[in-house]
This record gives sequence, structure tokens and C-alpha cells, in this order.
Amino acid sequence: MNPLMPHRFHLLEQVPGLVHGVYTRHGGVSLPPYASLNVAWNNGDDPAAVRENLSRVRQSLGTRFLASSLQVHGDEIHILNGSPPEEEDPTGFLMRAPTGDGLVTTRRDVGLMIKIADCQAVLLVDPEHRVIANIHCGWRGSVRNIAGKAVALLCERFGTRPEALLAAVSPSLGPCCAEFRNFRDELPQAFWPYQARPTYFDFWEITRSQLVEAGLRGDHIEIAGRCTVCHQQDFFSYRGEKTTGRMAAVIGWTSSPNH
Repeated sequence: MNPLMPHRFHLLEQVPGLVHGVYTRHGGVSLPPYASLNVAWNNGDDPAAVRENLSRVRQSLGTRFLASSLQVHGDEIHILNGSPPEEEDPTGFLMRAPTGDGLVTTRRDVGLMIKIADCQAVLLVDPEHRVIANIHCGWRGSVRNIAGKAVALLCERFGTRPEALLAAVSPSLGPCCAEFRNFRDELPQAFWPYQARPTYFDFWEITRSQLVEAGLRGDHIEIAGRCTVCHQQDFFSYRGEKTTGRMAAVIGWTSSPNH
């Protein structure tokens, strides 16, 4: 069994009691083309393999639960602060949140999981109010400014000060490979200056700009800067492979008060 070696962020590692990781495609049990740490149920993989992969992610992270949603490239964000929902998995550690593309919690025992294969996971932490969010942000999410909407929700519901927020952007589609031949129809004109070269767009910088516009400090934003298309040996890439797995990007408060 390959060890799980998630990408971690220096900014987030400084927060006491916080656990996080963007897991690679390695360390699971799924067979090709989902090899090997696929965490998605709806792409054709063996459900038993997915369950084992999720169990390994949870154990690696050290939370009691993993919570995720059916992601639909929208801008719906759900707050998970109650008891585990009725549809909790019989294994006792999987929580199915309502359909949407963002999760927020103050609970100490839940890892918020976003599934990615080129899209960004945007991890947000408010160290002052001990609230976290995990956002699924593909290009459609960027057009809807889901990252900015998540910041606004934290401010409205939890009293978050944007300048205190920390943000991390997962390995994802890089400016080297983000080609949009029909960008005039797909992307707003405000995105057009973010072309790294004709028809190729820098969505890492788009997300950074949206977070800064929402009030975050520039030095409170850490971007992994690793392109999933370029590094398919380590990451799942829908653009590169079409039929493939999904990686887990997870953030949570440890269930141990002494951690």
C-alpha cells in the first residue's frame, strides 16, 4: 500500500487544532482508470473501493467524520453544525450534506471534503471564530464568484473579519493548460485580462483577486501552484483523462481537544 502523502499548506499548518490535506491519486485501492485513491461514488468505480479509500483519508486526517456533497458547479453553500444527518453512512464516518459546492462548520469532529480533478478546492479558515469552509470552484464557480460568496457568508453568519481569514487553493488546472477557445461566450469580460497567453487563463490569479476583493490580505492566500493536467502521475485530471478518479481536499478541526 502506498502511503498517503497529501499536499499541505504552510499558512494552515500554523493554526492550532486544524487538520487539512489535498490528497494525491496515490495510496488507495481503486483499479484503473480510477487508480488508486478515488473518493467519488458516481464515476463508475467500485463502491467498496471508494469506501475503503475514504476510510484511509479519514484515518490519515484524524477526524471522526467526513462530510461531502453532490457537487454541481453551482454556488450553494451549506453550514453543517447540527448532529450527523439521518443519511449518515452505516460505517459511521461518512456524512452526506445537501447538494451544493461549499461546506462550512465550527464542529470539531468533521472533515469537510471537496472532490476535485482539475477544479480548485478553496480552503478557508477563520482562526478567531474557529470556523472553516471548503469550496468547490471550477471555472463555472469562478464565474459565479463562489469564493467571494463564501467569505461573505462567513462574515454574515459568524462575524468573520475578512482580514483575519486564511485561504489556500488546491492543486488544480493551471494557466499552462486552462484553454478556453470559446471564452467570449463562457467567461465574463472581467476575466479576459487574466489570459496567460491567447485563450489560456490563469484561474489561480482569478481566485486570488476574488478573495482580495472580498477583503482578504494578499499574504493570507496560499496557492499550491501545481497543475493537475501537467502532473497526472500524481493527480487526477478530467481534462487529461476524462474517465478518471477524484481527489479529496479536506479540512477539519481535530476531534481531540488536546491536539
